[in-house]
Amino acid sequence: MKQLIDNIKKIEHGFKHIIDAGDIIISDKTENHFDLAVTFLTDDSYQVRMLATYLLGQLSPNNPEALELLETKVAEDENWRVQEMLAKAFDYYCKTIGYEKSITTIKKWLSDKKANVRRAVIEGLRIWTGRPYFKENPEIAIQLISEQKSDDSEYLRKSVGNALRDISKKHPDEVLKEISTWDLSNKKIKFTYKLANGK
Repeated sequence: MKQLIDNIKKIEHGFKHIIDAGDIIISDKTENHFDLAVTFLTDDSYQVRMLATYLLGQLSPNNPEALELLETKVAEDENWRVQEMLAKAFDYYCKTIGYEKSITTIKKWLSDKKANVRRAVIEGLRIWTGRPYFKENPEIAIQLISEQKSDDSEYLRKSVGNALRDISKKHPDEVLKEISTWDLSNKKIKFTYKLANGK
């Protein structure tokens, strides 16, 4: 285990080495994966906290405590790489449970006070309409994403605009129908609009 941790600390970029390490840990049935993840969350190294996030994501479909830790503790991490891993972890949860069955959790996370929690949903599910359920119901994806258009967090609004622009490549009319109703006198909404409109 120590060798595994030392190795991921040496690599500064990317996710593959973290995922590979996580898969090795998950495959070891003698370990208590949840307790390990909790311990890793307090590590000084962002790589180890990314590993913790990955493990919690893998456990989350069958462990409500793991999902709760992602929403609370992990979302407070100040490292952007950890937040990218949180987005991946949330998507894994939704994919495993089923995107339609995850709607309640998606809405819960989108109404969270922490911008990182809301962003994990918007960013994690990109491209939304490439996902089952949202592929058949693009208007639901557009509606859920658009609710965040005037968020205080520019980091989140960037994700919102980019997510809508992604969808507009296959569903231009549906996205245009939504964004044409936006109040562009609001600077935050205008910021999101420009990204969504690709202009």
